[in-house]
Amino acid sequence: MRRVALRNLMAHKGRLVLTVLSVLLGTSFIAGSMVFTGTLSKAFDGISDQIAVGVDARVSPKNAQGQGGFGPAGPGVPLAVADEVKAVPGVRVVAPAITGTIALRDGNGDVVAPTGAPQVGGAYLPPGENLDPSGLKLTAGRAPSGPNEMVLNDSAADRLKLPVGARTTIVAPHSPGPVDVTVVGTYSVSIDSGGYVGALFAKDEAQKLFGDGATAPYIDIGAAQGTTPEQLRDSLAAKLPELKVQTGAEVRQEFEDTINQGLSFLNYFLVAFGLIGLLVGVFIIYNTFSMLVAQRLSELALLRAIGASRGQVRNSVVLEALVVGVVGSALGLAVGIGLAVLLRTAVTAAGAGFPDGGLSVSPSVIVTVMVVGTVVTVISALIPAVRASRVPPVAAMRAQDGGSAASVMVRGAVGAALLLCSLALLFVATTEVGAGAAIVVGIAGFGLILAVVIGGPALVAPLLGGVGRVLAAPFGPAGRLGRTNVMRNPQRTTATAFALVIGVALVGVIGTLGASMQKSIDAQVDSGIRSDLVLQAPSLGMPPAALTAIEGVPGIGTKTVLYGVPARVGDDRVSVLGVDGDVTSVFNLTRASGDLTLRAGGMLVDDRTARERGWGVGSKVALGSAVGREKAAVTVTGIYEGKGGMLSGPVVAAPDLNVLYPPARGSSSPIVTPQSVYINAAEGTSVEALKERLRESVKPLLVVNVDDQQDLKDQAGQAITAMMGVLYALLGLAVVIAILGIINTLALSVVERRREIGMLRAIGLVRGQVRRSIYLESMLIAVFGAALGLVLGVLLGVSLVNALRDEGLGSVVVPWPTVIVMLVASAFVGVGAAILPAIRAARTPPLAAIAEG
Repeated sequence: MRRVALRNLMAHKGRLVLTVLSVLLGTSFIAGSMVFTGTLSKAFDGISDQIAVGVDARVSPKNAQGQGGFGPAGPGVPLAVADEVKAVPGVRVVAPAITGTIALRDGNGDVVAPTGAPQVGGAYLPPGENLDPSGLKLTAGRAPSGPNEMVLNDSAADRLKLPVGARTTIVAPHSPGPVDVTVVGTYSVSIDSGGYVGALFAKDEAQKLFGDGATAPYIDIGAAQGTTPEQLRDSLAAKLPELKVQTGAEVRQEFEDTINQGLSFLNYFLVAFGLIGLLVGVFIIYNTFSMLVAQRLSELALLRAIGASRGQVRNSVVLEALVVGVVGSALGLAVGIGLAVLLRTAVTAAGAGFPDGGLSVSPSVIVTVMVVGTVVTVISALIPAVRASRVPPVAAMRAQDGGSAASVMVRGAVGAALLLCSLALLFVATTEVGAGAAIVVGIAGFGLILAVVIGGPALVAPLLGGVGRVLAAPFGPAGRLGRTNVMRNPQRTTATAFALVIGVALVGVIGTLGASMQKSIDAQVDSGIRSDLVLQAPSLGMPPAALTAIEGVPGIGTKTVLYGVPARVGDDRVSVLGVDGDVTSVFNLTRASGDLTLRAGGMLVDDRTARERGWGVGSKVALGSAVGREKAAVTVTGIYEGKGGMLSGPVVAAPDLNVLYPPARGSSSPIVTPQSVYINAAEGTSVEALKERLRESVKPLLVVNVDDQQDLKDQAGQAITAMMGVLYALLGLAVVIAILGIINTLALSVVERRREIGMLRAIGLVRGQVRRSIYLESMLIAVFGAALGLVLGVLLGVSLVNALRDEGLGSVVVPWPTVIVMLVASAFVGVGAAILPAIRAARTPPLAAIAEG
């Protein structure tokens, strides 16, 4: 029987290719996702090994995020701490960090667009002053030695066309405006991801550009001889309990953990789509082997008649599946590696900021793909093999058709029960909000998919009976034949269409979610923001020079500056918004209690935060800075409704931020930098005219945008569109798998019906009619799958948006144009998928096919 099974495989090479293809489709995407995330993880691990090299201890804020730069990162460690650190026994050298984000122009004079990779500036330190024993290696030119000189990392210099001698313009956190600089050298750096920019300046110049005179993002310390990093850490932690003290190894581990946490989300995301692809592949494999066994019933019956046992028949089919599974999984692994390379190339070309590094194909990836693909293939083949082994030999030698009406009715009844249970779960989900409701929607979605799998055959006649008759009528006998082929085997029709059901359903869910997000954001902007214009720099943060740049611009009515900083309430980190101006001229706030007029020493807070913390009007709150050194005593004077609004969290007057983060000694300039500036046009001033004047005033600062409300909506729309594009691109693979699955099934169906097609040709059916019948059959299958998928997708999408209504999704929008396009496109997909099988069917020699029967 082993020889029979292997010879049978080699005797039907076309069938072997189709079955191997079904396994390849089911394993390639999950292989690609695992290789891609493994490659990224390996590259980031290499970077983490270069973080804080030579550093024995690092002091940083406990509650702040980021390492300096424009406003969003927040203030760092007070420079006075450096003097305290020097007095701690075991300290050899103290090096406050001098670094921050920058904006610059490339060699063509264009502003360098952020890519996700860091764009930072800092101080050039020669090997003698650098804690890293390997130092920094110049590859061309010389080190910066005075004002307006900088060195640039090699990859940035090449990419931005800024070689040694080139001139450019930069904007730094504390520069009074744009600064013209000359590239005097380039250097190599291990942390050189796709879009990384590292500009280094002479130490004194860097202090002017990136230092606020009061704080440093962090302070690195080298230990004296005989003092271990752990001993130094413990001594510093006892001296500075309000700050975070780590060894260099702990800093590297924290960086690695943060990266792995970020990659875990990406990994889950890609693996989820990989599992979707595998799920689709499972049904393709199952459908394929069901048809293969059905085609071979006479052959298997003959084996039974000459003495083969049920077990031998079953095992022969399983052996074939094992060979197909191993070969298909190996090819799927190879294709998956290719997909990972393409994906990595695409994100690098898009400037996503991922680090460079070699491809990583770990043994666990190989084992997982091979085991999953092979096991799934064998299990998928085992069910039809067991069913075939139970058919009596004489019955198996007779022609067999689709499933009986009784089995279709039983499956329909089970599917209907699952459908009702899933709909009940969706109804329960509408009564709740949040993550719990979203999980219930997910469970209900799984139930709906099972309902389609089990009860789908019972839907073929009701859905395609009338529609199929209408679509088949113009094609005459060929159309009726195609409709009959779909109707007579509803199990095969459902199994073939299932892949498309999944793909289209996910398109419906994502489309509904994206359209609802856009509508909700538009509604929030319309109802939540009162200002005519907003100055912001979302990519790098607002340089303080922007406030000076807009001074004196004619037509400004009111100006409100917002500052965002990290702070503490007890041991909890909170984000506090500071306001210099009238907050009610910026946002439409709905009063819950108290007075929404903001004054120094007062605080406004949203109703959810007030409930969670037990605050009411008159509550005294002690706000602590991120470094724990300063505190501001404020009183809750007003509570506003935060649900669905543009504002949430604590809001204080700008002077209170200066209490948390006082200016440097001898300076009146605050160290907290602006987050955004909201402007209303003066009476009689055109908003468009004011917008153009403001844009001209901040144009030299490179990074500052001047946006009206429509601009804010468009920016949100672009972000949503980009996110939807990634999701649709990944879903595209599932749809491609679905199309190839239809091609696969139709090709096998043509093989199965070879004798039947030959007889039809013999009694007068011409080649064109054969092709049209196959086209119509495939089109009806595709329309059936798309219709079911769109119903499921829209239903789940609406339910998911409703479950997340407490997260700002207040409007449910069904993307009807997308729904209609998908339904129409599915018909064309069906015709396209049928081209090759139809050509093969039309070429069937009538007499030879009848003789084979």
